Amino acid sequence: MTPDFISRLVGTVIFALLGARIGADSASSIGLPAEVTSVIFALVGVLAGLILTPWLTVRPLRAVRNAITEMPVDALLTSLTGLVGGLLLALLVAYPVSQLERPWGNLLPTAIAVLFGYLGLTIFRMRSREILGMLSGWGGSNQRGRAFFSNSERLILLDTSVLIDGRIVDIAKTGFLGGTLAVPRFVINELHQVADSSDTLRRNRGRHGLEKLNKLQREGVMPFKILEDDIPAIAEVDDKLVALGVQLGAAIITNDYPLNRIAETQGVVALNVNSLAKAVRSMYLPGETLPIRIIQEGRDPDQGVGYLEDGTMVVVEGGRAFMDRTVNVVVSKFIERDAGRMYFAGPEKK
Repeated sequence: MTPDFISRLVGTVIFALLGARIGADSASSIGLPAEVTSVIFALVGVLAGLILTPWLTVRPLRAVRNAITEMPVDALLTSLTGLVGGLLLALLVAYPVSQLERPWGNLLPTAIAVLFGYLGLTIFRMRSREILGMLSGWGGSNQRGRAFFSNSERLILLDTSVLIDGRIVDIAKTGFLGGTLAVPRFVINELHQVADSSDTLRRNRGRHGLEKLNKLQREGVMPFKILEDDIPAIAEVDDKLVALGVQLGAAIITNDYPLNRIAETQGVVALNVNSLAKAVRSMYLPGETLPIRIIQEGRDPDQGVGYLEDGTMVVVEGGRAFMDRTVNVVVSKFIERDAGRMYFAGPEKK
């Protein structure tokens, strides 16, 4: 049973009992027998329990849990520091306010504590990057410390498409990326919207992106943070990301070609995962021999076609005779295309 279902069962019982009690107490004012009003109000309570209980219990707790889970450790620590500081400041202000006459002396201290606690938590959370940067700047007195901090603060923004793609996790594990991976909150919100889609394929893609996001955050393969920075004046997520890259001087990792082009026109460094995959494909020079499995016929007579492990096409002249077999071929030439490299080869002569 899901938590939502359990909460509905418990809420149905509690609201039904409360409704029956309220119905019995208000029977005299309504002018109906107590048994009738109790049943009517109990049924209303059952309906209210079924609808309202998850929204009052499970879902708020789930939202808090998700917020804490997705929040990076540095933002969590600064948020707690801001909360404690706000409550301490509220304590100083609340004492003289509590000397006022009732009801202000009783109500205002509580309101001040809530207000100051909220302001402290929010301000420290929104400015956590600047606060930690300032503290690190004070602590990094030697040249080596400053150099390390400068490298770790090179921000690389991730967009929605590269998280859904998922290869960024393996790329981060290789250690070739330097700096700090960062995901803005508005990108995470878009991922949640995709994961909540009614379309099955779109929903699965969104959930896959959230899984990869959690891996980056929890496995600690390289520095990672979630940014609370936003550009309220811009509605589109891709445009927000480019504007944030300009504002922070950060690079963007994506596999979205239009976003890549927009970023380049705005002077933002765009790192395309597809371009990286294309660059690291195997390279064979004319005259080299390689094994290839012929899986289909080519366009011309007697041609066979196979593929390398990275997906590179190899057209084998005279390869039709080796259909569904693995054969050693000698590379004769290759051509470069926008989609990647393509090889031409012939069977090795023994």
